[in-house]
Amino acid sequence: MQANISTVSGAGAPRERPPGGLISIPYLILRASSAGGALAMGFVQTFVFARILSPERFSIFIVVGAIGYSLWVTDLGLAKILFVNLRRPYLTGGRDEAAARQATAVMLFYGLLAVAAAAVCFAVALAQFSSTLRGAAELSLFILYITLNLAWFSFRSISIAVDLFVFYEKLELARRAVNIATMLAMLGGLPLIAFLVASNLLWAVLFATAATKLIQRGALVAHLRGHFSALLAFFRHNRDSIARSATGALSGVFIANFPYYVVPIWFGLGAAPIILEVTFRIFRGSCVIFAAICDLAIPGQTRALAARDVGRLVRTTLLVAALCCVPAAIACALLVFAGPPLFIFLLRSAATVPSAITPILVVLITTSILQIVAEALLQYTGFFRSLAYNGAAVLIGMMAATTIAAAAQFDLIDFLTAYSVVYAAGAVALTIAAIYGPIRAAARTDRAASFGGWLRSWRGA
Repeated sequence: MQANISTVSGAGAPRERPPGGLISIPYLILRASSAGGALAMGFVQTFVFARILSPERFSIFIVVGAIGYSLWVTDLGLAKILFVNLRRPYLTGGRDEAAARQATAVMLFYGLLAVAAAAVCFAVALAQFSSTLRGAAELSLFILYITLNLAWFSFRSISIAVDLFVFYEKLELARRAVNIATMLAMLGGLPLIAFLVASNLLWAVLFATAATKLIQRGALVAHLRGHFSALLAFFRHNRDSIARSATGALSGVFIANFPYYVVPIWFGLGAAPIILEVTFRIFRGSCVIFAAICDLAIPGQTRALAARDVGRLVRTTLLVAALCCVPAAIACALLVFAGPPLFIFLLRSAATVPSAITPILVVLITTSILQIVAEALLQYTGFFRSLAYNGAAVLIGMMAATTIAAAAQFDLIDFLTAYSVVYAAGAVALTIAAIYGPIRAAARTDRAASFGGWLRSWRGA
């Protein structure tokens, strides 16, 4: 399939138009490459840090990284709302100046948040008795490097909204390649602080490049005047959707990150956080691959829902689910037949991963297919209420399981087993929500087959 270029009346600019199903095969290859790069970068970081840092220092970086990812609580699902607000005028061939100003304001907010987090981290680290100026700088640059992912993720949603998915993925692939190369250079003697400085400078280049293209497409604005009022207007105009999406987003961040706080407190620094890190690296890496595959279906799914074409929506969704099964099968086979050597290769003597981790990972990987496919469909079609209910239920389940684990004095394996059981139950429930949400909405024929009808639908969803 080819993504053709057409000029939409009133838009005045060429648009990358994906076909009704998946995006073009060249984009499939590009997206798979960047997702593979994300997976490789996670493993390379673990591989390198396990060799250049002591186990205790490594575990501190793991905790600091978790704090950085926890700042995604400020996301509140805003990127998905920006997508819907920008996608509607784009599909009708126009531009929404107010939506572009609000998207710009949200991007600036995320950038300032990352800088503030780095400043706070530097001050806290420097206040520690055993800390050095260089050590504090390394931790603050690392958290900046982590938190800027939040803004970059939102750039991705905006780029997809105006069909700039190919351009974004080219930048993403370049970023992954450069970061992997500089990480490996640390094994040859490159200082850690040099890697962190270079990585953050790379962020600056990428943001400038992406912003320029999005301004040309009308998804962002060039001026920075009134960005605070635009941010307030965004929250005011979308308060109902934000309230719903925030619940799902906040619970998602909690579910993904709370083990990074529980494990060090429960089991101390050293081996336990490192075992958790390598386990979640594999788990989250698989989720990145699945999310990349789901990206291929976003334009087709949104068009199918707008046209009330339930057959096309179901076929496209099942196709990406089937595609996700391929890397999942490969990953599970590698874990079952070559898990111990893989863990030894990654961690060397930093920690020994128990064999019981393998079945836990198999459960997490296989059920995450259901989770990611259903989540992507619900997010990009605006069914935020379903995400909110599911996220809240899973969060409560996780807290209950953790409380029981603490009372029963579970070890690390038992705790991760309980985590995987609750996660799997949530994934099944989210799949049911997707069937009763966008798929059922697409089957309705009593509404106008228009984007406007869809917009009214998800605002009340």
